[in-house]
Amino acid sequence: MAKLKNLAKDTAIYGLSSIVGRFLNYLLVPLYTHYMPRESGDYGISTNVYAYTALIMVLLTFGMETTLFRYANDEHEKPDTVFSTAFATVGTLTALFLVLLFGFITPISTYLGYAEHPDYLLMMGVVVAMDALQALPFSYLRYQRRPIHFASLKLLFIILSIGLNLLYFVVLHKTSVFYVFFINLVCTSIISLLFIPELFKIHWHFDGGLLRRMFSYSWPVLVLSIAGILNQVADKIIFPKVYPDAAEANVQLGIYGSCVKIAMIMAMITQAFRYAYEPIVFAKAKDSDSKEYYATAMKYFLIFTLLAFLAVIGYMPILQYILGEGYREGLGVVPIVMAAEIMMGVYFNLSFWYKLIDKTIYGAVFSLIGCAVLLAVNILFIPRFSYWACAWGGVAGYGTAMVLSYVVGRIKNPIDYPMKEIGLYVVLAAAIYAVMACIPEEFPVWAELLINTALIALFMTYIVKRDLPLHSLPVVGKWF
Repeated sequence: MAKLKNLAKDTAIYGLSSIVGRFLNYLLVPLYTHYMPRESGDYGISTNVYAYTALIMVLLTFGMETTLFRYANDEHEKPDTVFSTAFATVGTLTALFLVLLFGFITPISTYLGYAEHPDYLLMMGVVVAMDALQALPFSYLRYQRRPIHFASLKLLFIILSIGLNLLYFVVLHKTSVFYVFFINLVCTSIISLLFIPELFKIHWHFDGGLLRRMFSYSWPVLVLSIAGILNQVADKIIFPKVYPDAAEANVQLGIYGSCVKIAMIMAMITQAFRYAYEPIVFAKAKDSDSKEYYATAMKYFLIFTLLAFLAVIGYMPILQYILGEGYREGLGVVPIVMAAEIMMGVYFNLSFWYKLIDKTIYGAVFSLIGCAVLLAVNILFIPRFSYWACAWGGVAGYGTAMVLSYVVGRIKNPIDYPMKEIGLYVVLAAAIYAVMACIPEEFPVWAELLINTALIALFMTYIVKRDLPLHSLPVVGKWF
């Protein structure tokens, strides 16, 4: 229980930075969807370019974030040496990327459809390079269990971003997507500068033998990560290429991209959980009760993601106003995308069985199969069903990888997950969602919100009654 309390505490701190950051980012969605009209396609351009940068970020970090935790927790290795070796690797890849980008920007921008705006790609190329260099220091803060410092830097980035966006879009009326990328470049540069004092604290030492061992561990993680990020962004990369109306493609992608922002609360919860959970998992691997701990953590992860799912759906009559009116027609994809994100979170939890036995190749295979399913759904059905194919493609891809990881894990390194308890929560959440979805459209908003609040309260009551040990909480516990 002590370990779970530590996990909850760290998740809360990491989650605070993610929650506040996402909330502030939500403020940008109405800003962009108001000042960048749907017909301009600028929001679709932003969605497309950020999808490419997410993929490049994975390539540049080369699986070294997870590898850092694996070897920094090895009693035979010095953590600073592990960090130094990983950082040198990422730095080399980043330098090579920038040389190629600036050297071949004309053919690259032409192929990607930005021949008239290579500046977009150059700015975001520098941003993703700095993000890749920041990734390992951020991971090292997690290894050192310094969530406050981690969260402070993350929140500073968001505050700077919000402030500059308000300045440029609202005050100066600079409404081109160019300024979205320019502001990101400025904010990322500032955070990079703030990491310099941390880097001076490191005892730098490069170990070639260690690098070879790290590569043997990290390349399957890289393949897994590529497949994982493709599951998240492939639809946004593919969409302009396969949508039959090239002029309308960015408009439709903008609608989908803006609606997905509402669904990203699931990604936020999974990310916060991962930041706290990943270092603890590797540190706890040798404990006799480790598998029981992993099983319990999985259950609580699913409980609270289902609660978040119901909260977002229940308060959609209010949350819809985050988007400009022209973008709201795509809100129907939100529950589908959220369901896909829950599956991705479950898959992340299941992934530790092969990471802990150094068989990351399994994760690469599962993710590649899931990615292939997602790509097939998108390529085949986007021309006919537009962004609805993107949403269902995520469910198909994540669902496939999740099921494969569970089935093979039961054979290779079984963990006794409380499937009956998890199943009851899933069934209850599905039933409550079905009731919410059946509320007639002619109902007044206040009545719909009242019904949905009561349903969410029912789910919370079930959680408290079955699994939330209120008696163990400080202050509150004395009343139970």
